Amino acid sequence: MTNVLIVGSTRGLGASLVKQYSDRGSYVFGTSRNSDTPPASRNINYIPGIDVSEEAAGDRLVSAITPTGEKLDVVIITAGYFGTETLDAPDWEKEVTMYTTSAMGPVFIVQKLVKNGLVEDQGAKIILVSSESGSITLRHEKEGGGNYGHHASKAALNMVGKLLSLDLKEKGMAVGLVHPGFMRTDMTKGVGFDKFWDDGGAVTPDEAAESLIKFIDNFDMQHTGEYWAPRGPRDIGTAEAVLGKNLDTPLQLP
Repeated sequence: MTNVLIVGSTRGLGASLVKQYSDRGSYVFGTSRNSDTPPASRNINYIPGIDVSEEAAGDRLVSAITPTGEKLDVVIITAGYFGTETLDAPDWEKEVTMYTTSAMGPVFIVQKLVKNGLVEDQGAKIILVSSESGSITLRHEKEGGGNYGHHASKAALNMVGKLLSLDLKEKGMAVGLVHPGFMRTDMTKGVGFDKFWDDGGAVTPDEAAESLIKFIDNFDMQHTGEYWAPRGPRDIGTAEAVLGKNLDTPLQLP
C-alpha cells in the first residue's frame, strides 16, 4: 500500500487527490488548515490545524504522523493562496501570506518530515504544486503585469523545489514542480478568473487530479527538480507563442 500525504486536502485539487488516491487503495493523510475536517475513513486520516504559512506546521505534522508508524511514499503540497494586486493597489499582507504559504512553508514541512524519518528513502516522491504563472519565460506582454505576490511566490516555489531536489538527491527522493492545470475552483472564481474558464480550457479538480496522479506514477529521479504541466499546453495561453507549436503532453516548462 502506498502512503500519501496531501497538504491542503479539504477542497479543490487536494480534495480530489484524497478521493482518487483513497479509491485506488492508498493510505492517505490529508491536512486541513482549521479544525473542520471531513469524516475519516478506513484509509483516510485527516490532520487538522496545519496552516502552511505557520512555522510550526511541520512539527504538527510530525507529531500527528509519527505515532502511526507509517512512512510516506508520496508527499503533495497543494496549499496555496491567491490575493489579487495591481500597480495601483499592491497589498503587503497578501504578499506576506502568499510568499509564506507558497515558498517558505514547503521548505519547513519537507525538512521536518525528512529529518524525522517520515519519508521513505530511495523512491519517495515530493510534489510541489506550482502554477504556469511562476514561469518567467512564459510571462507574456499580452497578459500584462500585476498579481505580484501570487506569480512571484510561485516562481520562488520553483526555485525551492530545485534546491530541495539537490539536497535530497542522495536519499533518492524525487522532487517535482507541477502546474496541475487551470481549474474551475473557488480560488480561481474568487479572483474573477471564472470569466476565463471556458475560453481558457479550465478543467474540474477531478480531471486535474487524475492527470496529476498518472504523472506522479511515472515521475522518478531522472526528472527530479524539473517543472512540468501534466496536462500539457492546452490551458497555458502563452505556450505556443513562447515555446512554439506541436508541444508535448506532459510538457516540461521553462
